[in-house]
Amino acid sequence: MTARRHLPTEEARDLLGLVREIAAKELAPRSAEAEASETFPRDVFRLLGQAGLLSLPYPEEHGGGAQPYEVYLQVLEEIGAVWSSVGVGVSVHALSCFGLAHHGTDEQRERWLPDMLGGDLLGAYCLSEAHAGSDPAAMRTTARLDGDAYVINGAKAWTTHGGHADFYKVMARTSDDRNGISCFLVPADAEGLSADPPERKMGLTGSATATMRFDGVRVPVERRLGAEGDGLKIALAGLDSGRLGIAAVATGLAQGALDAAVAYARERETFGSRIIDHQGLGFLLADMEAAVQTARATTLHAARLRDAGLPFSREASVAKLVATDNAMKVTTDAVQVLGGYGYTRDFPVERFMREAKVMQIFEGTNQIQRMVIARSLAKDSSGAIG
Repeated sequence: MTARRHLPTEEARDLLGLVREIAAKELAPRSAEAEASETFPRDVFRLLGQAGLLSLPYPEEHGGGAQPYEVYLQVLEEIGAVWSSVGVGVSVHALSCFGLAHHGTDEQRERWLPDMLGGDLLGAYCLSEAHAGSDPAAMRTTARLDGDAYVINGAKAWTTHGGHADFYKVMARTSDDRNGISCFLVPADAEGLSADPPERKMGLTGSATATMRFDGVRVPVERRLGAEGDGLKIALAGLDSGRLGIAAVATGLAQGALDAAVAYARERETFGSRIIDHQGLGFLLADMEAAVQTARATTLHAARLRDAGLPFSREASVAKLVATDNAMKVTTDAVQVLGGYGYTRDFPVERFMREAKVMQIFEGTNQIQRMVIARSLAKDSSGAIG
């Protein structure tokens, strides 16, 4: 990667060096084939877990890496630059652990969190439903208390790692109140839990996405996170961090596309000159570089606010919006730089372009991000809507 980075500690610099080595030796050689064959790389997540890369933003007492979010996001960017499906998977796994880490009891954390952070247990996040993608409070999946267990019935759409995860962080309705939603950790082997065939997607084909079916799934009370009715609060608290994860992966994807385009433009010659030396093409690459750097700076600004314990919700939405919109433009322009070759599968940029599109959609569409940002701007200093 051509990016210039400022990392806060020597430890962080060493960590990023390790990630680049793993990305180059273990991820990059496999990514194109796995995406073409739509193969889910479960072993890669075990490898990343063993290297400590699934636990970076979590405390050391539970097996975490205790790294600032600023560092964690740069790790995600490095992974996303060579294999976006894995970058997205790492972000989703971190989001799946968020509820337990921040809202679980000490006993719950001690029991489950070490294996989750170590990569032995891969997580999935079940919030969206087919009719309620951007309105989680409209969910219909229910969890009714029956003795010492809840019985869950319903379906969750667009579940990353669906059918491959070892546990599912599930939001389900425990009362008829619109916000009467609770959060549960459901093991993958629970009776009555099943996955539909994976969605046939435009991109990120190495990442399994499926609807999860809950048909009378019994979940012990001890697997509820927080109190009844805390589920929506838990879900929304994690989404800001999740949006930063996707912003980082999108930035990495854009950087990977830029690197491929620059490498091609340095080698390809027309009219006796390298095409990068033609002003029209050079200016296009300059705009791509500016877009990548803008996405990175915006994402890391939000991360630094988070690390400082300051509000960062608006900035997370800005980062997700800017990084994913820029990734779509940069990857599209990378295809243009390569011309006819860019449209073939002999080069990776057509795949990068297909992968970028969904990043404008998941973790809240970019239209939703604009709503979040606008509503934040509409608030006066007292927090009331003006």
